[in-house]
Amino acid sequence: PAPPASSDPPAPGAAASSQAATARGWARIARRVADRPWRHLLAGLAFFVLPALAAAQLSFGQLDGGDKSPGTAGRTAYDRLASAFGPGVNGPLQVTDTLAEPASGPVDPALTAVGRALEDTRGVAAVGPAQLSRDGRTARWQVTPTTAPGDPGTAALVDRLRADTLPAVTRDTGQKAHVGGVPAIQLDLNDRLAQRLPAVIGVVLAIAGLLLLLAFRSPLVAVKAAVLNLLSVAAAYGVLTALFQWGWGAAPLGLGGQVPIPGYVPLLMFAVLFGLSMDYEVFLLSAVREAWLASGDNRDAVVTGLARTGRIITSAALIMVCVFLGYLLWDDPVVKMFGIGLATAVALDATVVRGLLVPTTMVLLGKANWWLPQWLDRLLPQIHVEGGEQHPVRTSSVPEPVRNA
Repeated sequence: PAPPASSDPPAPGAAASSQAATARGWARIARRVADRPWRHLLAGLAFFVLPALAAAQLSFGQLDGGDKSPGTAGRTAYDRLASAFGPGVNGPLQVTDTLAEPASGPVDPALTAVGRALEDTRGVAAVGPAQLSRDGRTARWQVTPTTAPGDPGTAALVDRLRADTLPAVTRDTGQKAHVGGVPAIQLDLNDRLAQRLPAVIGVVLAIAGLLLLLAFRSPLVAVKAAVLNLLSVAAAYGVLTALFQWGWGAAPLGLGGQVPIPGYVPLLMFAVLFGLSMDYEVFLLSAVREAWLASGDNRDAVVTGLARTGRIITSAALIMVCVFLGYLLWDDPVVKMFGIGLATAVALDATVVRGLLVPTTMVLLGKANWWLPQWLDRLLPQIHVEGGEQHPVRTSSVPEPVRNA
């Protein structure tokens, strides 16, 4: 059994110590943010202006051995091959041709015409002899570009072969020519990812918004949370663009210069960052909504929620930042991309987004944060994050614990 509660009032020293504790740290920050929401909102958005501008310049490329750290075995082998046989030897293209009739041999006129057209194409350093399949219906040429596998000139050569050279030489012959090889495969993958990335982001935002709507029963809170989480993703993309694509961080990161960003890196990074940022968002909003249901005062609810969760969120983010920065010890540039991008985004998300943007927008929106149409209220199932159904207390008085938070 619990001991009987004492009816004696707390000692003055204990009360003063409790009030001093609530006046420090995130409680003080929460009150300052709530007192001047517009100032802190604009200051928070200013953090994301430059990263967002850089993110708009993000383009997908492909890595090769020349992008590895100098001195590594892969980089050394790449440099020696390029020095001896030209940069294109590290990423040759494979051209195949399916013939309408079996070829008489490697010197068949149809094959000779294709080989000559390949040799005459701008950007081609060498073309190997035609190789025939056993049935003589398929031929293959190894084409060595004049540029490195990750060079934009190699991607331009692939497009040139597909759009101009091969269609011109095989027109009206019944032949079907294709361009493959590692550089062509990477180019196709990047093009597909660039087309699908907006759809992926849209689907994830829609699902996240729906789940937030079910959990907090507020359309405005759901939409705002999903949109603000995109700022962290934009910051990560902007950092990647500046440090790797533009080469601003090449020397500190142990790289030789500009490094192209593969298309799968932003896609996977979006999934990880959105998951982490949504965790922080749900934790903060749960505390805010709990205080709102207890007091009915939106401003005090925001202050209370941020004061209760700020230290926990930033502590969890600090752990993740330390883990991600450990990725920089690897020689692989892709691992470095994930490390620096995730660390930067998590740090900004846990401090600027959760500490400034979310509370300021909720203070400015006031009770509109918790508006829910009656027809939608009837349609939505009752889902309670903390368990147990609660109802807001519609009163003008604010409980003392909330006022002191």
